[in-house]
Amino acid sequence: MRLSRRQLFGSSALASLGVLSASAASTLGASQAGATERGGSVPFRGKHQAGIATSPQGYLALATFDVGDVTPSALRSTLDQWSAAAERLTTGQPLSGTANPQFPPADTGEALDRGPANLTVTIGYGTSLFRSSLGLNRSKPATLRSLPAFPGDQLDPSRSDGDIAIQACADDPQVAFHAVHTLARIGLGTIALRAIQSGFGRTSVTTSEEVTERNLLGFKDGTNNLLADQPGQFDEFVWSDGRGEPSFMKGGTVMVYRRIRTRLELWNASSLNDQEQAVGRFKVSGAPLTGAKEHDPIDFEATGTHGLPVIPFGAHVRVASPQANDGVKILRRGYGFTDGVDPTTGELDAGLVFVCFQQDPHRQFAAIQNRLASNDTLSTYLVHTASGVYACPGGLQGDGGWGSQLFA
Repeated sequence: MRLSRRQLFGSSALASLGVLSASAASTLGASQAGATERGGSVPFRGKHQAGIATSPQGYLALATFDVGDVTPSALRSTLDQWSAAAERLTTGQPLSGTANPQFPPADTGEALDRGPANLTVTIGYGTSLFRSSLGLNRSKPATLRSLPAFPGDQLDPSRSDGDIAIQACADDPQVAFHAVHTLARIGLGTIALRAIQSGFGRTSVTTSEEVTERNLLGFKDGTNNLLADQPGQFDEFVWSDGRGEPSFMKGGTVMVYRRIRTRLELWNASSLNDQEQAVGRFKVSGAPLTGAKEHDPIDFEATGTHGLPVIPFGAHVRVASPQANDGVKILRRGYGFTDGVDPTTGELDAGLVFVCFQQDPHRQFAAIQNRLASNDTLSTYLVHTASGVYACPGGLQGDGGWGSQLFA
């Protein structure tokens, strides 16, 4: 088997952390782990993958991977190992294996004693995975197409795209990291780690009982998101019914990832009035500028002095609204991020890990983003620095794994 330069680099980097291939690994037995259950657990198997309609947890580890020059059977086997490992991790248990101390443990151990922490592990497949060398060129979902370039994009290719994406979410950041760390380790020699983006402070809700959190701009984010307790909207906008798609897409969806850097220094220098006009909501209450409470309906027809609209034409809530986008909606599931200081500008490298799910990213996300990039006042403060689109298969049912599902 021949490894690409990226695989060799990824293998060396992980090996320097003391991580060895899963085929040679062994572990502390479950009886040695001493794990203490803290927090709940989310079922791994079901009609849909967990981590989509699931109530957003507090932390994110989003990892992308590249598949090397391997056979279809090797990829299938690794993906099956991945799903088996992910399922075990969501129960809060370490990976199991021989307890012989002469061998490295199969589990890296950083999440021992932390419990399941509501961990979910969601997989998605990029457009580049569906190639003839892997026997997948005829299995590419019709809705999975690369996104177009949007005005203002400054995308870093090393952070973008990739053959496979893993979204690990948990109420403990170390548990989320442990999940992608484990899969990277198991994949050595077959699947190479491309990039990892961490996130904190969820900026979305998926049920009507959740409290809306604030983003790094200080505004409540995700007020009008799709809600899992309104399943009809998920069937209309999120879940694939499988018609005209490969079998693995039934009950699946398509994920879009955008790393959006926020120009916080410029934002912080803006007046409160300018901030509220850009968003279209009051900063403290989260209410629309035409209302008094967060969930008050937005009146886009209301006018103020000189007959101008109370909600400005360039306000984010107007430009992003279903009313302005032919009724189209998406499921948002984002997090804040901070990656230190930009060495070229001396400004904070921080912002939003934007993740959304939909049936068709071109009909939904791309249509909305085109309007936002051209008309949204808030875009003045935002720079999109990474991007990816991934087909997320339906949930696993029965005893099968991700590899068996993909190659069915």
